[in-house]
Amino acid sequence: MRMIFVNLPVKDLEASKAFFGGLGYSFNPDFSDDTAACMVISESIFVMLLTHPKFQGFINGDISDAHTTTEVLTALSAESREEVDGILAKALAGGAKPWKPNIDLGFMYGCSFQDLDGHVWEYFHMAQPA
Repeated sequence: MRMIFVNLPVKDLEASKAFFGGLGYSFNPDFSDDTAACMVISESIFVMLLTHPKFQGFINGDISDAHTTTEVLTALSAESREEVDGILAKALAGGAKPWKPNIDLGFMYGCSFQDLDGHVWEYFHMAQPA
């Protein structure tokens, strides 16, 4: 099975864990410590939330400020339009900032927000073809 690990720098690891925990995500303690938290999206998708010093050890150059420069759009599917709306409501209640207005293309519905560190997250539901 192919797996994906998205690595994101975070300024406050505990605040980020609380934020994403509030969205319903769990963390794998086997791959977490005081410098990193392994957030489980699915059995094959993980997000490594890394403190700035830990993240800096993996890159060349500077860590971008995601509040002012968009470095990536992380898009995740949802089971329904209601799940999209629910995630957005939880995110905003947890301190996220709206990013773009929701989209409704009929066959696809989605939302987007910036997390506590400015990283952009998109959630979308696509209708299955008949």
